[in-house]
Amino acid sequence: MASNQLTAILVLVVTLLLQGNNNNVVEAQLTTNFYSTSCPNLLSTVQSAVKSAVNSEARMGASILRLFFHDCFVNGCDGSILLDDTSSFTGEQNAAPNRNSARGFNVIDNIKSAVEKACPGVVSCADILAIAARDSVVVLGGPNWNVKVGRRDARTASQAAANSNIPAPTSSLSQLVSSFSAVGLSTRDMVALSGAHTIGQSRCTNFRARIYNETNINAAFATTRQRTCPRATGSGDGNLAPLDVTTAASFDNNYFKNLMTQRGLLHSDQVLFNGGSTDSIVRGYSNNPSSFNSDFAAAMIKMGDISPLTGSSGEIRKVCGRTN
Repeated sequence: MASNQLTAILVLVVTLLLQGNNNNVVEAQLTTNFYSTSCPNLLSTVQSAVKSAVNSEARMGASILRLFFHDCFVNGCDGSILLDDTSSFTGEQNAAPNRNSARGFNVIDNIKSAVEKACPGVVSCADILAIAARDSVVVLGGPNWNVKVGRRDARTASQAAANSNIPAPTSSLSQLVSSFSAVGLSTRDMVALSGAHTIGQSRCTNFRARIYNETNINAAFATTRQRTCPRATGSGDGNLAPLDVTTAASFDNNYFKNLMTQRGLLHSDQVLFNGGSTDSIVRGYSNNPSSFNSDFAAAMIKMGDISPLTGSSGEIRKVCGRTN
């Protein structure tokens, strides 16, 4: 009898421990079907809004993708980049990597409004941004992937973390590897995600030093860029140039082909193909677009897993620009 009771107690303890572990795992994990019953029209709502925005302005796809990247690199993918400054914290929008360049907030706000009408108080801004980033890539001809969701929104933001965590356009290869490694992304992930520069544009202030001072640059390419980016600081700082000189509005592998002919726009682009450890990855993506597409999709899923708020952490914001 005593032996049976002891066995029963042990079984109960083990069961409770397993349940506790499982609950913790469930709370910490994102899934692709998190909103399948609570907001069944979520994906189609986001997709139609992104299509409309990108059709109106092709650059918007790159801007939304960049918002997601800059969100995830600052304390995880928690929608903190979407928060406006308040009396209690200075947000991330005016941090050096975002000031005068982060854009697309209005598109995310519009999507949030549409989603709130369909299922109020259910879907986080962090998840809307993750889905919109995927849809932006797809609508511009890039790969598709199943976005994992279940994130909750941060109640605060950090300008200091944005200034220190987001890789700068002046980064060396070792700095890039280190920045990505700090958030659990491999060197191959870093090169694949850098391929996001196959779309979008950059401001003159970000590439001025490269086109006037660097030697590992195609001379004709440098001359072309110099026409709209004057040497003097403060002159034409906001003038734009395509990150991919070949097909700026198409998500393809031409970015890597450009690097192999020394036509990377940013210093942090060209260091990926400059006699270093990542040359072979760039060469591989240049020769094999399907390899780039599959690695990019996998790296985006991996990046989306960076420190999400789940369970009872954070909140579901009603408006993306401010806490509830």
